[in-house]
Amino acid sequence: MTEEHIKIGLIGFGRMGGMYLKELQRSGKWDVAYICDTDAEARALARKASPESKVVADEQTVFEDPSVRAVALCTLADMRKEQIEKAVGYGKHIISEKPVADTIEREWSVVRTTENSHVLSTVNLYLRNSWYHKQMKQFISEGEIGDLAIIRVCHMTPGLAPGEGHEYEGPAFHDCGMHYVDIARWYAEDEYKTWHSQGMRMWHYKDPWWVQCHGTFRNGVVFDITQGFVYGQLAKDLTHNSYIDIIGTKGIVRMHHDFKTAVVELHGVTRTETIEKPFGGKNIDVLCDLFADSIRAGRLDPSLPTLRDSAIASEYAWRFLEDSYQHDLPAIGSLETLDEIRERRRNLKNGYGLLRPRNTKTLQGQG
Repeated sequence: MTEEHIKIGLIGFGRMGGMYLKELQRSGKWDVAYICDTDAEARALARKASPESKVVADEQTVFEDPSVRAVALCTLADMRKEQIEKAVGYGKHIISEKPVADTIEREWSVVRTTENSHVLSTVNLYLRNSWYHKQMKQFISEGEIGDLAIIRVCHMTPGLAPGEGHEYEGPAFHDCGMHYVDIARWYAEDEYKTWHSQGMRMWHYKDPWWVQCHGTFRNGVVFDITQGFVYGQLAKDLTHNSYIDIIGTKGIVRMHHDFKTAVVELHGVTRTETIEKPFGGKNIDVLCDLFADSIRAGRLDPSLPTLRDSAIASEYAWRFLEDSYQHDLPAIGSLETLDEIRERRRNLKNGYGLLRPRNTKTLQGQG
């Protein structure tokens, strides 16, 4: 006898909502009972994509249905605090996009609310669910690189240009960079202690769109994180540079990807190995499967990130970004060039971090 599907309400049917629907439908563990969006066009698309779901404009309908056991929150960050609090009030388990609210204070309020409740909750810090990071961490735990010493993370793409969707999640280093702040902490298994950031106000935009931060964790592990959506936006052929390089006292492990294939290189004391597998995108399939299993088991799978993990990553991403304002913050380029970039991106059919029209196929992501 197969286990009964878990009824879930999907709130927000934009870019990420569409990705969640696809994976929830594919998993075989979920019943997407509701799709909610205040936009009429989004609701029309939802009816086509999931005719078996009830498509509604009022989220209250979802929360008040006692048969719905979980909600996936794919709305903007400024709406998530109230929705998470409502989910707790109605006893719904929660999958949330990151950040879990639009300010640090509100994020920590959400953490307290969920931790003092009986509902299970997780957040889409997708790197933790990736096969390549799990493979690398296992290699480290086996002692193959000796003592963990240095964590180097780089993620640069053409990505979202300023003004293309960061209004509620902050500049690029917070919006995208908090993923890398989180994964460095996950490897170090400790908290950040010191940091120094250098930023660049590319194209004379008001905020730095490239930031490099380095520092230490409390256990002495050193890190550097480089993130920016500044990587050749007007180049004839778009490219990117994304890797993680982890150095131990005896060996190293590293990874790079092209958004299609991830390559892990293991250089340990007893073996050398190269592993190539499909990149896996946002790993929403893994997130949804593990969370379904968690609901059935009555406890959160320990590999899933918590709302506390998200709040910590968000807070330090903000701290690192704000630290860049305390140092020389050069501005190179012109707003006219930025206008050229925006115009080009409006007409791109394939690229990095494009604003996805709801009725088109998913294009290449950015982080």
